[in-house]
Amino acid sequence: MTEHSLSTQATTRFIEISGRTLAYRTFGSGTPLLLCVRFRGTMDSWDPLFLDSLANQGFQVTVFDYSGLGQSTGERSYSPASLAKDVIELIMALGLGKVVIGGWSVGGIAAQIVLAQAPQLVSHLVLLATTPPGQLVKPGEALFYELAKRDNDFDDFVSLFFEPSSASSKAAAERSWERLSAPREDASPAVPFEWAGAQLGEGPKNPVFPVDAILQQLKNTTVPVLHVGGDHDIAFPVENWHALSGQLPTLQLITFPRSGHGPQLQFPRAVARHIGAFVGSDSE
Repeated sequence: MTEHSLSTQATTRFIEISGRTLAYRTFGSGTPLLLCVRFRGTMDSWDPLFLDSLANQGFQVTVFDYSGLGQSTGERSYSPASLAKDVIELIMALGLGKVVIGGWSVGGIAAQIVLAQAPQLVSHLVLLATTPPGQLVKPGEALFYELAKRDNDFDDFVSLFFEPSSASSKAAAERSWERLSAPREDASPAVPFEWAGAQLGEGPKNPVFPVDAILQQLKNTTVPVLHVGGDHDIAFPVENWHALSGQLPTLQLITFPRSGHGPQLQFPRAVARHIGAFVGSDSE
């Protein structure tokens, strides 16, 4: 992260939409890209180096807090349909036009629903460590459900988002943890883990996302879709995307070795460059 970090210098703004106030930050210039954050995440869960690297790739980046979470008001929910409603209404309220939508974990589920419900708003779909709809060839691990329901320390951070058996992955976790821990005056309050855990359920589900209409949309869309994952994702195994690679006509897959549920935390610059190349490839 540089001294002139665009993401850390971006101020929090607020917009009133349908009786609630959504908190958001926008920085950079170029192609609009809106990011949907993970389970228990806020705007401040995105690694600043990843965000700055996206801006350096020519994106105008927008991050936000879901309704009722972080600095946003309204009814809080982890219903993917509710999260997708936030995304659609925020894009329209900000006048962003057609955007690249990125989604990490549960944010990736929301992003897929946005593509199905409002394809006219989506130029490209970028999915980070998330799950496809439908039956899975490999469910997540019970460890994720254990860790996601408690207050997390650094060791949990490593187990959740990196590969604990890899020295290089753990070193990357230390760097990301340090960047994410930097103080910020307008930081969003953390999502209460007790409430979030109650929304999660008792253990791995199969399917996680049982919406056949969304899978059919992915099988018929002309919108380019990119999934970036780690080879050991304890929440949403990347093998489920590889199993669909012959069925989804616009899907591109990038899988990082010795990495977990947060590839953009471990490889912030590389993932940003991949996203830049993906979005730019159809103009060459």
